[in-house]
Amino acid sequence: MSQEELLALIYKKDERAFTHLYDMYSKSLFSVINVLIKNREEAEDVLQEVFVKIWKNIDSYNEGKGRFYTWILNIARNTSIDKLRSKNFNNSQKNLSSDNFVHLLDDSNKLVNKIDTIGIQEFVKKLKPKCIEIIDLLFFKGYTQQEASEELAIPLGTVKTQNRNCINDLRNYLKI
Repeated sequence: MSQEELLALIYKKDERAFTHLYDMYSKSLFSVINVLIKNREEAEDVLQEVFVKIWKNIDSYNEGKGRFYTWILNIARNTSIDKLRSKNFNNSQKNLSSDNFVHLLDDSNKLVNKIDTIGIQEFVKKLKPKCIEIIDLLFFKGYTQQEASEELAIPLGTVKTQNRNCINDLRNYLKI
């Protein structure tokens, strides 16, 4: 299919034209986008966005001002630059890959296994009844200190103090 035939079909919004447009230009546009974006997944997203813009804005293309390829290349370049300047893209680049933290995840899993192995609840059961109740609410049931205060009908400051004292008692049992 020639470029003139393709343009005629695009102007008519013929669905077959979109497939031909993509087949003819996707590789060259992707290479330009990928050079700018430097992230394959993001570049693929930008490529899709570029083809949607071409399809929707075909009426703004003027053959007298330049070649069709130059026009779509400028759309790809400008869309890539917009992506690079976007706040979300910049924030995503600041986030580090989880590969950098795998060792931390492994270590935390080992810690959880150690806690389960030593039977932390068995040590908690050796504490005073009030401590058992507070630790159960705060650590095993996930209550906030304020919620524990309301549940136990005691002042928030008392919950905080008793929690600290109970944790110290637990440390003594565990010899930490």
